[in-house]
Amino acid sequence: MFYRRKIVFALLEEFESGLESTRLQKLMFLLTQMQKEPNYDFVPYRYGCYSYSLKADLDAMVKHGWLVDKEKSYSLKVKKKYYKELTVADKVLVNETFDRYGNMKTDVITKHTYINFPYYATKSIIAERILPEKFFEKVVTARPNDESTVLFTIGYEGISLEEYLNRLLKNNVHLLIDVRRNPVSQKYGFSKKTLSGFCDRLGIEYIHIPDVGIDSSKRRELKTQTDYDLLFDDYKATVLNKTTESQNQILKLLNEHKRIALTCFEADTCQCHRTHLAEKLQKSPNFKYDLKHI
Repeated sequence: MFYRRKIVFALLEEFESGLESTRLQKLMFLLTQMQKEPNYDFVPYRYGCYSYSLKADLDAMVKHGWLVDKEKSYSLKVKKKYYKELTVADKVLVNETFDRYGNMKTDVITKHTYINFPYYATKSIIAERILPEKFFEKVVTARPNDESTVLFTIGYEGISLEEYLNRLLKNNVHLLIDVRRNPVSQKYGFSKKTLSGFCDRLGIEYIHIPDVGIDSSKRRELKTQTDYDLLFDDYKATVLNKTTESQNQILKLLNEHKRIALTCFEADTCQCHRTHLAEKLQKSPNFKYDLKHI
């Protein structure tokens, strides 16, 4: 049992009749905001703060027969109490979350999160309707609006899907270009179809340009930075010399979309080919823009 799921169980133990899905998302969001190291990250979505990872866990818990999902509401199906297995700190936070917000109806708790965490309301389709004007103005102000042309690069190693998407959103990225040769990942949310879908829901376009990637067979036995440097010397001498058309396509997309991001796996920019691809693009005669690694 993943520890983060025990916290979900512990919270649901406080609500004998179960919790409506939107209300559960909001309660878990408020709980995690009090944690030093949150068990779940959230993104701004149609009704405010939302965690795809939490939803995936809830689906798995239903599939295992631990929860009942009925009419968009979750209730416990197991008798075991997981509250007692939490750390002392998390027990306090579960109690505090219930005491502060347990009696709030869904619309009230939604409004509360919008007022106190306006960034997470920036994609909401109901914020303008439910918020007083002065608070809705804070939501508008929290919306990233930089439209200057920038080429970004981003890796997903070591961060959650939600943290990854937030980096794109906060930098107002309009187009994500997947430069992996094989866009499959064992990490939740980062295989091509699922990543494309999550981006689409948040208004970010996604395309895959595989020929500027590196074949996975060449990535074996990479142990030192020297190994990576040798790999990238080969990459620059072969792939980057043979994919001029795809590079020109990326430059064209940059001019069209203004803010685009090249994505691959590695967190360390010195150990990912996207850096060398970006630097090659930066050397193009008409490239007059910023290059940022996020």
